[in-house]
Amino acid sequence: MPKIQITPQPLICTTPTVLVGSMVNGKSNFMAVAWCGVANSTPPMVSVAIRKPRHTLKGILEFKEFSVNIPSASQAKEADYCGIVSGAKVDKTAVCGFKIFTGKLKNAPLIEQCPVNLACTVVQIVSLPSHELVIGEVKETHVSENCLTDGKPDMKKIQPFVYSTGVNMEYISFGESLGKAFVIGKEMEKS
Repeated sequence: MPKIQITPQPLICTTPTVLVGSMVNGKSNFMAVAWCGVANSTPPMVSVAIRKPRHTLKGILEFKEFSVNIPSASQAKEADYCGIVSGAKVDKTAVCGFKIFTGKLKNAPLIEQCPVNLACTVVQIVSLPSHELVIGEVKETHVSENCLTDGKPDMKKIQPFVYSTGVNMEYISFGESLGKAFVIGKEMEKS
């Protein structure tokens, strides 16, 4: 299959849409982030890349705490809104009707309507040319009871979605199962 070289870009196909939260000037604030990922397993850590002038980053830098909230596909409009409006100008929590709760980390606001919430403390911030790469240790994980199957998170019930860059720039929900992980690959040995 022929290949076409295009402009260098971080074209990772699965960029989850998450809402990163922090307390800024006494108010909860959330921003949509697609550059988020798992950074470590033990202890559990995640990373989020945030542009330097972002309002949410101010709270993260001040308190060294933040949240990662995983919205469901039904919350795509709210997530998009949190990505296009600055919390410096608008109370996004009020506009979106978010109900906020906290666990042990009082400066890591969590969104009750999101099926998954991670409360994190900052471990390290790597300053890159356009973004701050914030690495946080997950101190608490909250999952909506109706999104569990046999006590474990069920992605089909959580219904997370991804941001698709490129030509369409759209949100895409998870699709059909392609097979069981750590099982379907074994079929390669049979051939």
